[in-house]
Amino acid sequence: MDELFAHAPVPKAYMHLALPVVLGMVASMVYNLVDTFFVAQTGNADLVAGVTLGAPLFSFMLAVGDIFGLGGSALLSRLLGNGKRAQVRALSSFCLYAAVALSLVITALLLGFKQPILTMLGATAATREYAGGFYTMLALGAVFIIVSLVPGNIIRTEGLAKQSMIATLAGTALTIMLDPIFLFGQHWGASGVGLANVLGYALNTGLLLWFTQTKAQYLSIAPGVAKASRAAVVSILAIGIPASLTNFMQSLGTMLLNQRLAAYGANAVAAMGIAQKVYMIVMLIMVGFAFGAQPLIGYNFGAKAHQRLAAILRFDFIVEIGYALVAATLLMLLAKPLVALFMNRPAIVAMGSLMMRALLITTPFIGAILVFTTVFQSVGQGLSALIMAISRQGVVFAVALWLLPQWLGFDGIVWAQAAADVITCAIGYGLYRRSKHMM
Repeated sequence: MDELFAHAPVPKAYMHLALPVVLGMVASMVYNLVDTFFVAQTGNADLVAGVTLGAPLFSFMLAVGDIFGLGGSALLSRLLGNGKRAQVRALSSFCLYAAVALSLVITALLLGFKQPILTMLGATAATREYAGGFYTMLALGAVFIIVSLVPGNIIRTEGLAKQSMIATLAGTALTIMLDPIFLFGQHWGASGVGLANVLGYALNTGLLLWFTQTKAQYLSIAPGVAKASRAAVVSILAIGIPASLTNFMQSLGTMLLNQRLAAYGANAVAAMGIAQKVYMIVMLIMVGFAFGAQPLIGYNFGAKAHQRLAAILRFDFIVEIGYALVAATLLMLLAKPLVALFMNRPAIVAMGSLMMRALLITTPFIGAILVFTTVFQSVGQGLSALIMAISRQGVVFAVALWLLPQWLGFDGIVWAQAAADVITCAIGYGLYRRSKHMM
């Protein structure tokens, strides 16, 4: 492990850790598209709506898992760099069982308040049965969904990114296989979709725990060694909570955007949905590179290897911004035919291609934002990580979405995210310059 993190050439170490995460992100993207396809093939609009209404619950569980997954991995990376291996063993076990305990509490709350939560999610008389079936399966399987984020992140602190990818791919493949069986073979409807997701995450979590037990040198899943000082818990939460807020802000931003677009009709909402699907292809790969490199940053920060850390960050910026420039340019040139592939209506193609270009044009800024964010998380700068988490698709985006339409009308809505990206990048750069004095 030390050879990879401390001595291997930076490009080799970076790609060894990042590429498996990127492939895992691509697998998740493929699953989302396939899952949407299978559910749509039922021809039951109420079932489709029921599963859609459950999506925020799924995002919530992933966000909860990030608290101990990303928060724990950031601290463990620094401790490994410092050579504090005994603490790594105790804290890795603590993060796992803290996530288990929290997930059981969440399951009890979700089942106890099922009906009011379904109403809050938007369930109606027509969709409540389907939304309820999907919801119940996710609630019962919350432990697998939430806990998967912990070993999935912390085993990468020992360089086991390949094993994390294998577990993700296996879980995704199982879910894709079970979806049509439960939907069309067993006729279990939305409950079947939820069960397929839970079983996929159960396999994912089981494999991750097995890899931790058999492949990791310093990490542990033994409950008897789980221990964390108050300072360690504070450090985990200081990074984990901002990391989880990113998911919440993304949901909030999407909700605000859809509310604004709804005034311009269903075509505008549909066009933005198509543009965002293509945009996410670029984004997920960028996120994969950023979070794949995070353990490398944390380790070298903990080891006080300042020159190597600077080289890693330079390479990280080159990869993120370089990839963004190439991918965004290509997709912007192909915007119209790509939108037409999804829905070949002149009004939607016109709006969708404009929206896609507006989203893609600032992806190089997002590349920098991702580097800033992962640096703050890796070196334990909780306040800076929090500011980044609530800015781009939270506070800054909400302000842009409120101001720009007043001046530019429909175009103001379309360009609000781009404006938020540039402003957030400027904020991140200011925080990053200040943090360099501490690295």
